[in-house]
Amino acid sequence: MQFIGRKKKLVSNPKTVLYAQPLQFYGQPPLENISLSEFESFAVDRLKLLKTVENLGVSCVKYSDQYSKKLEAELKTLNFPYRTEVDEPEKQRKDHISHFILRLAYCQTEDLRRWFIQQEVDLFRYRFNELNCKKKLEFLHNNNLQYNTISVEEKIHLKEKLLNSSYGINGVTLEEQDFYKVPFQDALDLVRARKVYLKEGYAYIPHNEIVTIVLNDFRTRLSKALALTARSLPAVHSDERLQPLLNHLRVDCFQLAGKSFPLCMRQLHQALRDTHHLRHGGRMQYGLFLKGIGLSLEQALQFWRMEFIRGKVDADK
Repeated sequence: MQFIGRKKKLVSNPKTVLYAQPLQFYGQPPLENISLSEFESFAVDRLKLLKTVENLGVSCVKYSDQYSKKLEAELKTLNFPYRTEVDEPEKQRKDHISHFILRLAYCQTEDLRRWFIQQEVDLFRYRFNELNCKKKLEFLHNNNLQYNTISVEEKIHLKEKLLNSSYGINGVTLEEQDFYKVPFQDALDLVRARKVYLKEGYAYIPHNEIVTIVLNDFRTRLSKALALTARSLPAVHSDERLQPLLNHLRVDCFQLAGKSFPLCMRQLHQALRDTHHLRHGGRMQYGLFLKGIGLSLEQALQFWRMEFIRGKVDADK
């Protein structure tokens, strides 16, 4: 199986360029042949990883110590990069190729794209936070991410306001780290949480929060890439070897409800999908059924949460 890129010049050794850094934006597609068995195993392992990211987001506080330890263990088990200070080209190769395979599988509908983007963003954020300061700066440089740094004079002039509005900043750290001036819409998460200083439509971001604007770039690029990938699907659909594999990656137990669930559970499932709510008795019966077909507690909680927030239940509640 060959991935084709639109680069004018092909590199003789893709690993040297693509896998030299522990983290990437997945801007360049793989440029090598892989077997169908490797295609499938890479995709399945990455899907397991993204499902774990999703479940951890429900069962743990995101980016807490518990969250990070469990995610690191999963990265280790599935043979994906988890130590940013170590050069691991084979693991980085698997990470790179598997990301592009799942792009093919999850670009077809808005719901699939939304799910894939959210899990990839959460995984990227964990990995970026694991980089040391030097590696973070290298990543910004290698991906041409140039943010406007305010001058020393402006930082002194705004010192009191930056101290009062920036999360985790004191007099010492204020002097030690740079502040970036970006349009407020590029840092909505920080604005929403009131963690940054706003002035004339710009947010002043301390370096320790730069992950927020990097994630904004990553999310935007990935969203555009998925839209472009969707346009190439007719060529993929014509390949009888790939289409069954990609369909299998998208199928979960709820897609089989219409033909495989018992009639009573099928009725409850359809009612839940239609109204995004079930009465207490229905929730009890359907909850036991979900346990019986093999859903873990974390998966069941995630399922109920996603259904209820589509109705009238607030996400926090």
